[in-house]
Amino acid sequence: MTTKVTRRKFKPEFKKDAVALVSEQGYSISKAAEAAGTTANNLRRWIKELKQEESGVRLDAGERAELDRLRHENKQLRMEKEILKKASAFFAKEMK
Repeated sequence: MTTKVTRRKFKPEFKKDAVALVSEQGYSISKAAEAAGTTANNLRRWIKELKQEESGVRLDAGERAELDRLRHENKQLRMEKEILKKASAFFAKEMK
């Protein structure tokens, strides 16, 4: 019999607060992780991710959402452009 492991999801604000325990208040990673109710590995990963976001190497959630929206819009515009090309070619033949 196997047990299902459910993963906890943490909000970005919570992650930033947990990272602040280490970076601003001087807690050790293990003590901060214990206080936040997570593992030291999670906290190390959050610290790394936050540093990458601040340096511009990694996109934050808002930037990621905007990138996804722009990609979708770009795909839609390309499809519309192709349709218009085909329609103009069709009507150009009709005019001859």
